Amino acid sequence: MLDFNNQLILLGKTKNGRQQLIPMSNQLSAILQEYLLYRLGEPDDYLFCSVHGTQLTRDGAATVLSRYHKRREVEKTSAHVYRHTFAKYWILNGGDPFTLKDILGHSTMEMVNQYVNIYGKDLEKVFNAYNPLDNFLRETKGEHIKMRR
Repeated sequence: MLDFNNQLILLGKTKNGRQQLIPMSNQLSAILQEYLLYRLGEPDDYLFCSVHGTQLTRDGAATVLSRYHKRREVEKTSAHVYRHTFAKYWILNGGDPFTLKDILGHSTMEMVNQYVNIYGKDLEKVFNAYNPLDNFLRETKGEHIKMRR
């Protein structure tokens, strides 16, 4: 269910069988509202439906996504690629791993830790941008910290 007033998405049933409430960004809200207008849908309709307006099955969604990717010469066709990409850029942009755990619906930090480990090399590239010491030196215009004797 899409709640545009509160910028929330309710996933009725996830892989682990639980409901999940996740925030909806302003950009996603605008895109989804435009999409619903385009396909003459309502916020409580199935978001991705068959040509008959019925719920798209897991296999149906995988097939559609695979065709979409292949037409664009994308090698990986799994829907999980989107989750992994979101997680990667969340981490690389300095996002909080604990919040990421909740957004992705993980019950433990184990999977989030795997994302951090997978993208560790990428994290090295942006380390200096977020390193508190380097940021402190930039704020003090490069003045070095002096040691007391």
